[in-house]
Amino acid sequence: MPPLEGPRPVADPARLAALSAELVRLGGADAAKLRLGVAVSGGPDSMALLHLLQHLTLSALETATVDHGLRAGAAAEAAMVAQYCGVQGVPHRTLKPATPLKTSLQAAARTVRYALLEEWRLERGLDFILTAHHADDQAETLIMRLNRGSGIGGLSGIRARNGTVLRPLLNWRRAELDDIVRHAGLPTVTDPSNSDVRFDRSRVRAALATAQILDPPAAQLSAALISDANDALDWAAMQVIANWPDGDDHTVMRDGPWPAEIGWRILHARLVGFHGNTDPNQKQLLAAIAALRCGKKCSLGPVLLTPDRKHPSLWRLALAPPRR
Repeated sequence: MPPLEGPRPVADPARLAALSAELVRLGGADAAKLRLGVAVSGGPDSMALLHLLQHLTLSALETATVDHGLRAGAAAEAAMVAQYCGVQGVPHRTLKPATPLKTSLQAAARTVRYALLEEWRLERGLDFILTAHHADDQAETLIMRLNRGSGIGGLSGIRARNGTVLRPLLNWRRAELDDIVRHAGLPTVTDPSNSDVRFDRSRVRAALATAQILDPPAAQLSAALISDANDALDWAAMQVIANWPDGDDHTVMRDGPWPAEIGWRILHARLVGFHGNTDPNQKQLLAAIAALRCGKKCSLGPVLLTPDRKHPSLWRLALAPPRR
């Protein structure tokens, strides 16, 4: 492992300028005014991001490492990051779930990880959490979602900004970040799950490593454009609702001649407005619309939808009766 002492090499000014500009675009403020928290696993990507951020003028920079308690080596990896940050004078916190996870499914671990990071962000008064997702991660995500038959929402890929989470490296290649780590002599750790073929991402990553046909930066641009289209469709759906005579009445859903991509989004918005704890997916929503158009009742989570007898294109929302 490289030594943890010594001066930090000066990062490439062009790279720093690109990162600063992206933080301004995503964070909506001069980078110097931002209080940022960085999720640092100790892998090359997050260590490179931390290294770059240390060369920017920021209002505050803090780091956190999440130890899910799923692997024996995770504690040592978090300790390495803590030691490095201590030497560099960057505040660090190791975050652990109150109850150890009982499953190593990546989706479950991801949900817990972001919840812990958000709690930490609020406690520390930080503006945003930064993660080191990059263009190669985006390409892997798009391939995985294509293989699952995802729609526009899924093909939006990894969002550059998702609430208080910013991902300023989505236009960067993994090789660029590896180059930064190598030249700066940064210590890193390797998560064995990254090469575990039980996981979809690991298999896709291995396949793409030898594929010459895919251009990750171009895939990232496509994902960004699809994300914009997804937002536009959401906006169009809300405009339809806003123009209804009963637009504020969440117990009513109106059918209309709009495309399916608009229709299911309208129904989703209506359901969330009526009962915030329901979140059906696109497939379930389209199936419900098909049933309602045939004059059938249907349930989506705790909500019962019923076509109006006199006006079949008017659907009523109510709490579904408790199941016996």
